[in-house]
Amino acid sequence: MAKHADGRPLTALTIDPDTRPPMPQLGKVTDSQRQAGRHLAAIHRHYLKDLARIAQVMAWMEGGETPPADLAHIVLHTEMAQNFAAAGTLCGQQCWALTMHHNIEEQSIFPQLQARGSDSVRTIVDRLREEHEVVHALLERLGKAAESLTEAPSAKDFAETRAIFDQLVTVVQSHFHLEETALAEALGVYQVDI
Repeated sequence: MAKHADGRPLTALTIDPDTRPPMPQLGKVTDSQRQAGRHLAAIHRHYLKDLARIAQVMAWMEGGETPPADLAHIVLHTEMAQNFAAAGTLCGQQCWALTMHHNIEEQSIFPQLQARGSDSVRTIVDRLREEHEVVHALLERLGKAAESLTEAPSAKDFAETRAIFDQLVTVVQSHFHLEETALAEALGVYQVDI
């Protein structure tokens, strides 16, 4: 696969779970303090559900089971996509939704954790911000690939879009897992608004 305009091959846009900092030790945490983490996990489930739906549609298209003309109908009826129908395309909608989600974290949740959290929590937040950069690079590529695919559909463009999408799913799943495990208790302990 060719390099992107930023010079990095797709395979360079990954995250390494083995280099993540250790989980913060927060002591005794109450069930009500864990509620914010469960709320974040529920939000993540919605995004993952739509990603799975998009993957299913792409697999159908690859197998010749779903004509491209049916794609708009399928896309506009996914649960989260109904809220983002104006974003336009299948991948464009998901790019926009995930970008919005990360902007909320960057502008609200992470600053609260940085201000109130322990050193170990701040280290986790720094790592999550680094991972956001990888997610955003993938979202940018996916948006451009989806735009190209929409303008001039071809098997080559579809394969490239699918490869970027698959890489995005892998990274997002790992990233969400870190947020949910590392921040599940910290969000409640440090009274972070979600």
